[in-house]
Amino acid sequence: MDPVIIVGAGPVGLTLALALARQEVPCVVLDEGPGKDDPRPARTVVLREDTAALMERLTGLPLDQYGARWAGWRSMRRKQVMREVFFDGTGDPAPLHIAQHVLTDALRAALSGERLVQVAVDSRLDSLEQEPSGITAHTRGPAGTWWRGSYLVGCDGPRSTVRKLQDIRFPGRTAVERHAVAALRADLPWDDVALLHRLPPWRTSGPSAGEITARPLPDGVWRLDWLLPPGKDLVTPELLLARVRETLAGWTDGTTPPYELLDTGVHTVHHRLARRWRADRVFLAGDAAHLLGALGTHGVDEGLRDADNLAWKLALAWHHGPHEALLNSYQTERRALVAARLRAADQVLPLLRGGGGLRSRLPGTGRGHDSLLMDGHLGEGPVGTPGVYDPSPLTPRDLEGAVPVDTPPGAPVTDVVVTAEDGTFVPLRERLGRGALLVVLIAPGTGVWARRHWVSAGIMPRLAAAVEALPHPAELLVAEEYPGAAAHTVLLVRPDGHLVTALNGVRPADLYAAAETALGGPAIADADAEKDSKAEAEAETVSS
Repeated sequence: MDPVIIVGAGPVGLTLALALARQEVPCVVLDEGPGKDDPRPARTVVLREDTAALMERLTGLPLDQYGARWAGWRSMRRKQVMREVFFDGTGDPAPLHIAQHVLTDALRAALSGERLVQVAVDSRLDSLEQEPSGITAHTRGPAGTWWRGSYLVGCDGPRSTVRKLQDIRFPGRTAVERHAVAALRADLPWDDVALLHRLPPWRTSGPSAGEITARPLPDGVWRLDWLLPPGKDLVTPELLLARVRETLAGWTDGTTPPYELLDTGVHTVHHRLARRWRADRVFLAGDAAHLLGALGTHGVDEGLRDADNLAWKLALAWHHGPHEALLNSYQTERRALVAARLRAADQVLPLLRGGGGLRSRLPGTGRGHDSLLMDGHLGEGPVGTPGVYDPSPLTPRDLEGAVPVDTPPGAPVTDVVVTAEDGTFVPLRERLGRGALLVVLIAPGTGVWARRHWVSAGIMPRLAAAVEALPHPAELLVAEEYPGAAAHTVLLVRPDGHLVTALNGVRPADLYAAAETALGGPAIADADAEKDSKAEAEAETVSS
């Protein structure tokens, strides 16, 4: 079968290529650039814990050594600390802050050793043709040629050629926020704590008073963002230098400390959502499918989640033939989740940035402002929290043995220690991304005994037989505990780490039905499934 063609060699495209290769699917990555990114310290990404784990699993690198885990987060208004959070290992983990070119370089290095991935540099897509049996793409450039593929995924950014060639609309809002950005090396009065400073006392009142965000990177480097007033006023180098000096002086009692300016830029945030994310054998992912980023939300993180969601579904279709319901579920799950996040941001933006703001609508005023702004930066609340695929066509309904646990169906599972089939103890996330379903038995006490003592005892033989009979390869794991799960609870987990269901004990019929639903139903393609998905997509509206 022909390889999957991936258009675009940014973090999302490279992640998708790696994820597919790990599931034995060949890929061709069409990179319009020279195959190397210029270092831009002011262009960074923030990854939530599960997305950072995905990157480490694919690159094989401890990314904590290349990025920074914040020690805490502080919100200030004028001179007052409004809210403070510390990441001390007892609660939610800190996000990972890393320069985008560093992340891209790590992904490229991992791809260089993949025999199933070909990266074609200086190859810009200019046409594509779909057929029932595959897809043909043409690139121009020094090595311009025709490429034959089974599927094609557009990961080619906001101005996506793939999206335009498929005539997919990309409505939304332009320039919902603008920030002046600088990366600099300096000694600030706090160590490794990110700061959101609203209405700093050295700024006059009015639309230019704004807010400043300071987020640490490795080696004493900080990324500073200044919210700019609405409009298209030019940000000159002199203006940006004045902001740097003024801000550093304001944070250090009036005297500008020594600093080294590494990079500057202007970051403009748009909110857009493609009408369709699938057109037969063509898919969109990352910035080609959606743009977001206001209030500290993380567009690259969402794009990586697109790749993780799509990879195992494409792999299953590539190896076993078309699964239309499964492939359609990519758009159903991911588009709905991003649309909800955009709606939440669009509802909050006028309140935070408008003249009266929340002060005229909600009690708590300043503290309410800061809590909402923190949500996006820290991945919390409706603006920032990792989403749940609910409703999802891959979630089974009305299973007799289903029981609730702390993770709802469709949500990412908690990373607990599990015993693998070879007897080793590993984090649950390390078993993801291999194309197999995961079946996790919660069995207290198993951790203190060697696997050989309990693998053939109790309910294990019956559960092993049920797993063997599933309609798709699955790995049987055992955990001592899982949040909210009683002893002998059985969890079914998708290859991308989202929970399918939890069952109260060994229930072969329920387990089989849940697995079949998670795979999009029977392997025989339903001809109406694709038509229904297209009709639903055309009927959906975009927040504006």
